Amino acid sequence: MPSSFREWPWPLQALLFFGVAIVLTLAGLYIPGLPLANMRNQLEAAQAEYKPLNAEVQNLRVYKQRRVELQTEMDALQKQLTTLQTIVPEEKQTDEFILMVQRAAISSGVSIRTLTAQPVGQKPYYFEMPFEIEADGPYYSVLDFFAKLGRLSRIINVGDLQLTSVGGSNTNSKFRLAPGTTVTGKFTVTTFFTSPAEAPAEPAKPGAKK
Repeated sequence: MPSSFREWPWPLQALLFFGVAIVLTLAGLYIPGLPLANMRNQLEAAQAEYKPLNAEVQNLRVYKQRRVELQTEMDALQKQLTTLQTIVPEEKQTDEFILMVQRAAISSGVSIRTLTAQPVGQKPYYFEMPFEIEADGPYYSVLDFFAKLGRLSRIINVGDLQLTSVGGSNTNSKFRLAPGTTVTGKFTVTTFFTSPAEAPAEPAKPGAKK
């Protein structure tokens, strides 16, 4: 029988070393005050602190994604508002509107003889701004003019249409008609705005103090 540890068979030596290593490791992990035990406690504390922080980060990621979605929705709504403010502006913008109508008439070959502003009409959420127009030109040019009015950036309604054909002689017209003119007449074009500052003042009630 071997009397010295060095004379032991190497499998027994390896087994002994392995057992000692396990004992030392367990002692370092679980005996209070040893470095390994302190490190183990710090690791467990860090893991316990990490879990709620990680859950909070996940919640914040959801809010971040929602913020991106809300920003996209706000941008889309802002574009829609800009478009609506173009087709139904807050102010009358009378001069710009008249120029738009004049350009549409000239490009279509229609002559506008008179353009008379009518009283502004108040509705629950907007105001109507009508104009009475007297114009003449070739029949298909007048149709093209109405089509172009419908494609303008502002909303325009055409009503009270009263067109008559022009005969071989233009002596009945108070204007000198351009060659090729076949129809003449009057109609009303109405556009809209939303600003109450442009609304007509309400008449004072009888007996009201000024």
